[in-house]
Amino acid sequence: MSNKKKNPFVMVLFGGAGDLAKRKLFPALYGLYRNGFIHEHFSVIGLGRSRKGQEEYRQIVRQSVNEHFRMSVNDPEELNSFSMKFDYISLDVHDLDGYQRLREWLEIREKEVNIPVNRLFYLAISPKLFGQVSKNLKIAGLTEGNGWNRLVIEKPFGHDYESAKELNNQIRTSFAEEEIYRIDHYLGKEMVQNIQMIRFANTLFENMWNNRYISNIQITASETVGVGDRAQYYDHAGALRDMVQNHILQMVTLVAMEPPSRLKPEAIHDEKVKVLRSLRRWKNEDVLQNMIRGQYTKGFIGGQPLPSYREEEGVQNDSVNETFVSGRLLIDNFRWSGVPFYIRTGKRMYRKETVVVVQFKNVPDNLYFNKNNALEPNLLIININPKEGLSLQINAKQPGTVSEVVPIRMDFCHDSKEGLPEAYESLLHDATEGDRTYFTHWEEVALAWKFIDPIRKVWDGLDESTLSYYEAGSTGPKESDLLLKKEGFHWHDLGEQHGSSK
Repeated sequence: MSNKKKNPFVMVLFGGAGDLAKRKLFPALYGLYRNGFIHEHFSVIGLGRSRKGQEEYRQIVRQSVNEHFRMSVNDPEELNSFSMKFDYISLDVHDLDGYQRLREWLEIREKEVNIPVNRLFYLAISPKLFGQVSKNLKIAGLTEGNGWNRLVIEKPFGHDYESAKELNNQIRTSFAEEEIYRIDHYLGKEMVQNIQMIRFANTLFENMWNNRYISNIQITASETVGVGDRAQYYDHAGALRDMVQNHILQMVTLVAMEPPSRLKPEAIHDEKVKVLRSLRRWKNEDVLQNMIRGQYTKGFIGGQPLPSYREEEGVQNDSVNETFVSGRLLIDNFRWSGVPFYIRTGKRMYRKETVVVVQFKNVPDNLYFNKNNALEPNLLIININPKEGLSLQINAKQPGTVSEVVPIRMDFCHDSKEGLPEAYESLLHDATEGDRTYFTHWEEVALAWKFIDPIRKVWDGLDESTLSYYEAGSTGPKESDLLLKKEGFHWHDLGEQHGSSK
């Protein structure tokens, strides 16, 4: 994060006492405040339906920071000063009179602390309310003024292309595209943002970042948790909509994009869009050949027994919803033609891990040190979560032997006494500074849905017999392994280190 310029602003937080605000937004704002990454003249107005006093709300803020900030909070005076930046207003998002009261409060607050009309509207509420709230903000005159207005919204952005398009049209009646900040928290992760630097700042990698030298690329985003308290949403969305449409495809674009013509958000978005346009869309029989859907059954993690997905609270006992997706993606352009991008994401897997593995092509098998074709491939491993860093696997002579070759890994891990900023810290900082680089553009959202929708349509027409199963605590269904095996590859992270799928 840069500290070159800081803008005073007021953040209007819809869902101001909700779970996202408590777990992510309050701690992220505190991190920015603590490290001087936001202007000293900022204010947050939390909105919610319940009635709360100002001190009650500030106590919620302090408690949230103490519980969820990435470090221990050892300066109670600093935390108290931070909490004094927060006010609370009870508001029903459908009540236009409430928006008028909000406007009056805003104008008073801006004058009190000498803040220009720079307003960041953060909608930490149900996506079905995005359009109505955006409309009411404009009707009440809250988007008027001589400063800037920015709208930050969370996923899911629609449940298919048509619903996303309708929602976007509603929001665009009140905010221009350049004022809309669609958050994908994966894009705020340090090593996701580092992908571009690894590629474009190193001739070693960029010259080899193509189908002449790379055999395949693997992207895994696995979780140990189950559906939790999200069953009502998740049992209808599934892993395809919940993870692949946004997080996974965004990582694909960052790995596969061409160098941008300039270091501007618009240029970077243009290159990401080109990747999504080149992504081969699977339909009908192609879906069955290239996409795997799975659901977890009973199993164990850390010796603890776990229920099957259908036994989770809030899940239908005959649900065929997928908790796991793996797939083979192809990008039909000059750089990537013929290189499979393998993706995998699932719940209740062996461990929590987000990783990108770039496998380079093998050396010829007729060389004297590779007569048995036993050499391991060169790998570039980008660890995104929870471990953050890089590994480069190369082959070298085994010490003390004549000609035995073994793979070795050179590792780099981020190590900070204060810990790396959380994704929301980076993204909130960028939003306050007007940097949309790591937010998703509408065209990216639209093209992602156009890739996902045909797959979803095919899966919705299939019966349970095409659903693969995997034990909780495993690396996913065996069909996921076979997807790679038929092209002579295998998963390099979970499956390799902990045994095959169960």
